[in-house]
Amino acid sequence: MNITIFNDLDVLYKKSADLFVELSEKAIQKRGKFVVALSGGSSPKAIFSLLSTSEYADKIEWNKVYFFWVDERWVSLDNEKSNFKMTLETLLDKVPVNKDQIFPMYKDGIEPEDYAKEYEAQITNVLGDDGTFDFILLGMGDDGHTASLFPGEKVLHEKEKWVDAYYLKPQEMYRITLTEPIINKAENILIVTFGQSKKHALNEVLNGDYNPELYPLQLIEKKDGVQIFTDEEAGA
Repeated sequence: MNITIFNDLDVLYKKSADLFVELSEKAIQKRGKFVVALSGGSSPKAIFSLLSTSEYADKIEWNKVYFFWVDERWVSLDNEKSNFKMTLETLLDKVPVNKDQIFPMYKDGIEPEDYAKEYEAQITNVLGDDGTFDFILLGMGDDGHTASLFPGEKVLHEKEKWVDAYYLKPQEMYRITLTEPIINKAENILIVTFGQSKKHALNEVLNGDYNPELYPLQLIEKKDGVQIFTDEEAGA
């Protein structure tokens, strides 16, 4: 695991976009496609906005990129809380992506638990039984959660399913998420988290006792290919 601490968020965003371009080139050269799972939130939004500019977009073979999501609130795709909607508006509508290579983590007319199974099948169809993403973008909440792996939830212990859905009582809504087993299969993971509010949790994740029940980001293996981009306020 490599940790980079930035003193300028604009530089952090640019380095994230640079990494996306670099990894896309390597994956496409090696396997003919670049398969990613993206997160929502303000940091990804800034990164996606950069990727949509000509400075970056012209360097990416978009017709060979496959888009999945790390997690999603179980809301319609046009809902303001939808990670898909944010990604569509900041990136996917602005670059020449093949629409059949975009896999939203929501579908009308189906229960979230059933769609979790369907979503896993979509992943298998693209990645095969191995399920190794080329790149996964993660964040971390103030409570140490990542994806929809929240402290104290049963999903933290999932070892078989690649995708799970459950009702998150504190938020009074369903969430659907990739699980620890498939996230840790990824060749490259970038965790972007910054700000004073993240300092305690990030310090516990990196330096505290292993307790993923309390700090779920600890589930992510500290291995080669895993990077954390943070700032001086959160840097632990």
